[in-house]
Amino acid sequence: MKTSEQTFGVIIATRNIFNFKLAVEARKKVLTRLEEMGFGYVILPESETPTGNIEGYDDAVKCAAYFKKHSEIIDGILVVLPNFGDELGVVNTIKLSGLNVPVLIQACDDDNDKVDVKSRRDAFCGKLSVCNNLYQYGIRFTDTIYHTYSLDSEEFTRDLLKFAGICRVIKGMTGLRVGAIGTRPIGFQTMRASEKLLQKYGITVVPVDMSEIIAAADKIDEKDSIVEKKVKEIQAYGNCKAIHGDKIAKQARFGLAVENWIENNNINISALQCWESIEKNYGCAACVTMSMMGEKMMPSACEVDVAGVVSMYALALAALTPSALLDWNNNFAEDRNKVVCTHCSNYPKTFFRNEIEIGSLDVLGTVLGSEDTFGAVKGKVAPGDMTYFRISTDDTNARIKSYLGQGRITDDPYGMDGGIAVCEINNLQKLMKYMCKNGYEHHVAMVRGHVAEILEEAIGNYMGWDLYNHDKE
Repeated sequence: MKTSEQTFGVIIATRNIFNFKLAVEARKKVLTRLEEMGFGYVILPESETPTGNIEGYDDAVKCAAYFKKHSEIIDGILVVLPNFGDELGVVNTIKLSGLNVPVLIQACDDDNDKVDVKSRRDAFCGKLSVCNNLYQYGIRFTDTIYHTYSLDSEEFTRDLLKFAGICRVIKGMTGLRVGAIGTRPIGFQTMRASEKLLQKYGITVVPVDMSEIIAAADKIDEKDSIVEKKVKEIQAYGNCKAIHGDKIAKQARFGLAVENWIENNNINISALQCWESIEKNYGCAACVTMSMMGEKMMPSACEVDVAGVVSMYALALAALTPSALLDWNNNFAEDRNKVVCTHCSNYPKTFFRNEIEIGSLDVLGTVLGSEDTFGAVKGKVAPGDMTYFRISTDDTNARIKSYLGQGRITDDPYGMDGGIAVCEINNLQKLMKYMCKNGYEHHVAMVRGHVAEILEEAIGNYMGWDLYNHDKE
């Protein structure tokens, strides 16, 4: 999703005892800034109200109707207070529009040399009144970096980018359909998740038996042009020259079967039974298929980890880049702030940022044989900033809980096969104690870059899930 695909409903609020020209000027600045940043906007035409902006109930009715008319394209609502602003105009517009989207509240600075009757704004005070009304009406909203600042400031740009990320996450989570492909492996009871708790928040889990996918793959003719095309796609995706062509073709047919089922069932993201059924009954691993879907911003989690793939998707939406699912796997010697995170793996190619090899599963290959376990994506993850996140359905307490934090992938060497990411996290031991005490899984979702602020607001505020932010504890 690009910024040009995001559209905000815009409310410029004013109050008649203040200079309305401040609101007229603000309208021009805000719309220009949105256009420069590539965002779309929906704003009531100037001719519809006396000042061209929103003041009082009558203006709110008009603006709400206009927003409702364009509701399908509005991802969030931007409220700007160039002066004190009329709180009834703001709260009634949002309430009457029926929109259930994130709301950003911005208020403008007064200049110390312009506080006479004709020039003063009093937006500092007015923002408190607007937020008070939103609280009374139960409307969740997002605050800005500072209580007030200029529309010409860098802070306004930063807040708009953060708000866009929040809107992406909320929109992506709304009506989310998760494909559960195959049954959970017997050895991973930790991956159990509550479909009912997820459904409470509009997230639907759609199951399919792995036998149906295998049967569909078997029916695809190996000589079909779509298989040849998929084979070339896999060969271009990573280094798999040491593998016989028939194994790549088998992998290609499995990938096509999965993709066809996903498309036919309107699935957004997926969690797969990556072992042992597919290896024993079909003869390949699922990893590269999952990796390639993740690269297309359709993440896929191992071991039918439904909660894990929802976590992956939230990160991908926030960062606009593919996410991965890793194990909190090994200590790093005696450095208590470093951890080795690994998987077999199914990491998307751009998560590595390094050359990758597509080969057989290392650990499972010793048990099931290398011939039937081709498809693992292997490599060392390049150093850089990362954000980690995990949700968990807590059935006992009828809630969805989560934890969040930021860290760094290091360049430390580590002699293990698969997908390797040595990570450095401040006060890691405290995080591990928190996870153990609160019953979290050994899987964690990660994405390149720091996007914790976006997720904290989207998950903790708008989704209303319990959230532990490790960096703030």
